[in-house]
Amino acid sequence: MKLIIAIIQPNKLEAVKAALTEVEVFRLTVMDCQGFGRQKGQTEVYRGHEFAVNLLRKVQLQIAVNDEFVEPTVEAIIKGGRTGKAGEIGDGKIFVLPLDDCIRIRTGERGGEAI
Repeated sequence: MKLIIAIIQPNKLEAVKAALTEVEVFRLTVMDCQGFGRQKGQTEVYRGHEFAVNLLRKVQLQIAVNDEFVEPTVEAIIKGGRTGKAGEIGDGKIFVLPLDDCIRIRTGERGGEAI
């Protein structure tokens, strides 16, 4: 089992969800977050004064999958989250972590069956 954490642009969320549905991944958790990376923020004007906004809004997805779904899930996130054919800085990151256990609270099932 693996836990896939993906940080993507908010406007790409629907495309990523559609791509995940195509590979039969239906369960995910979505969280709003902010981050600072190679984009280095942006400059905004408020009441005539310019200031830098270092943290940009992003969306974090957490998806627990069995081993056979890891690559299809990663490919679906890339497909839905990439800007254009080659992608752009700020498209996001995907982290794949080992998942020791998963427990369904309702039934007490553990492991891959609980996912």
